[in-house]
Amino acid sequence: MRRTIFALAIIVLITGVLSGFRNEPAGTPYVFPKLVFFPEMPQNTSNPVTVEGAELGRYLFYDPILSSDSTMACATCHKQEFAFSDAPNAFSKGRNGLLARNTMPLFNLAWAPEFFWDGRAISLENQVFEPVRSHDEMDLSWKEAELRLQRNTFYRKKFTLVFGEQKIDSVLVSKVIAQFLRTLISTGSKYDRLQNGTASFTKDEADGFVLVNDMTKGDCLHCHTTDGDALGTTNKFSNNGLESFNDARMFRDVGRGKVTGNLSDFGHFRIPSLRNVALTPPYMHDGRFKTLEEVLDFYSEGVKTNATIDSKMGSHPNGGVHLTADEKRKIILFLHTLTDSTFVRDPRFANPFVK
Repeated sequence: MRRTIFALAIIVLITGVLSGFRNEPAGTPYVFPKLVFFPEMPQNTSNPVTVEGAELGRYLFYDPILSSDSTMACATCHKQEFAFSDAPNAFSKGRNGLLARNTMPLFNLAWAPEFFWDGRAISLENQVFEPVRSHDEMDLSWKEAELRLQRNTFYRKKFTLVFGEQKIDSVLVSKVIAQFLRTLISTGSKYDRLQNGTASFTKDEADGFVLVNDMTKGDCLHCHTTDGDALGTTNKFSNNGLESFNDARMFRDVGRGKVTGNLSDFGHFRIPSLRNVALTPPYMHDGRFKTLEEVLDFYSEGVKTNATIDSKMGSHPNGGVHLTADEKRKIILFLHTLTDSTFVRDPRFANPFVK
């Protein structure tokens, strides 16, 4: 009798442990590339990436099944050839009109602590929920999305392979799409090859690199890290002087301030990476600058002071850092060395429905 009770207790314990991990993916652990000059990748223990999970996420990323009329996919606005941005569009077209902000590119997301221009999503899984249900984007309720996937033989088999005999729900969908997004690592530019010792800058490219990281010249390094950190961004938020309002409440788009409620965050937006920047025009959260030349003209002579401007931006008087035409040219040459042509052609990230 005592043995029977003990055995039942063990079964209950094992069942409880397993149920606590009901959303944990199974399968082959995904092997990330060896990274040079990158900070250590944050560990994601709640949703470890597997080969099977990331592959399922890739199918869902490219499948319009997650939009209300089955015409839009995540990939509709995030195109691989443009580093998963929607270049050259200032605003992407959703199911019910144009979106309010420029579409950000997707790469090296495993290092980002928040997502969207205002950082309202605190994880990739959390980020996945919003565009599907947003009226302005894919405009599909998650309840309907779940029903569609549950009725789909292809996806039932795929989800069973990753999660076993679990009912397909929005949590599982968010997990596998997030897994795919974490595999989007860009580390094959000329800049990376230089770090690996297999390429070298021209003199003008090297001069551009120095200018970007010189606090008395380009002074980009406070926000866009390219010396000692290969991400090309601090992943923080900044007001870079696009507007000239003395009252922070006058910003057309308050950005980070809407999330935190802090007046000091009004007009602050997530700092994008300089990686692949030549592939992702137009620029800024509102897509106001069509070219890199326009961006450099702004930082050189067009910065405006306002109530919440980043102190690092305000340290440069009279509108900016005042670069010469030749300095701007060299900086742009350096920025082109950050283009990863292998990433935008990598078949592992391409549309799996196109053979």
